[in-house]
Amino acid sequence: MKIVVIGGTGLIGSKTVAILRQGAHDVVAASPNSGVNTVTGEGVKEAVAGAQVVIDLANSPSFEDKAVLEFFETAGRNLLPAEAAAGVRHHVALSIVAIDRTHNGYFRAKLAQEKLILASGIPYTIIRATQFMEFLHGIADSSADGNIVRLPPVLFQPIAADDVAAFVAEMALAAPRNGIVEIAGPERAPFNEIVGRYLKAVGDAREVVSDPEARYWGGRVEKYSLVPLGEARLGRIGLDQWLRRSQAAA
Repeated sequence: MKIVVIGGTGLIGSKTVAILRQGAHDVVAASPNSGVNTVTGEGVKEAVAGAQVVIDLANSPSFEDKAVLEFFETAGRNLLPAEAAAGVRHHVALSIVAIDRTHNGYFRAKLAQEKLILASGIPYTIIRATQFMEFLHGIADSSADGNIVRLPPVLFQPIAADDVAAFVAEMALAAPRNGIVEIAGPERAPFNEIVGRYLKAVGDAREVVSDPEARYWGGRVEKYSLVPLGEARLGRIGLDQWLRRSQAAA
């Protein structure tokens, strides 16, 4: 089976490609560096020709509100019609838990991407994931005020990239859900507690505090804004195990 992974060289894409290739599938790791650019349309028709499954894991190079919206809308309008013309039988996209109940520019852009998928007529599975453990350092940096890291008093349930890739590969090989599947890490705890544990483990002396006025990537969030509200598939890798793996690989 031919499977095209858009963004196939990124954090999740490279791991997903490796898993799928173990199953002897014809896997194309598509990216601008390989001549496939969903924003310009370059190489898209050629890449998806003969594909049964397309997995969209591409991400915007800019997180500015207007730029990220343009990225996902333009990419979707180039990719989805090419898939429909090629007879692709399953479109899989990675999205984010709570984008329809949390307000920031990036989440609005991902919601616009989802709407294009729903309107395309292609059988699909949308996988909404919680935040990746790999981004904990970036979250701390974005929330830092000198030596203090200020985080909103909400629940957090990060997932390891290895678990995300495993779920994406599994669902790509299954029948289309024509709906949304949510995935999350196995451990739910206060935001400040998880980030504090991470910083302590990596030897970062910054203090983490819970601040009701703090924002998350510029948007206000409530207690359950960053975690699944209903049923979700849970990853196997907890924070402590992920930290041990990360430090061993460093």
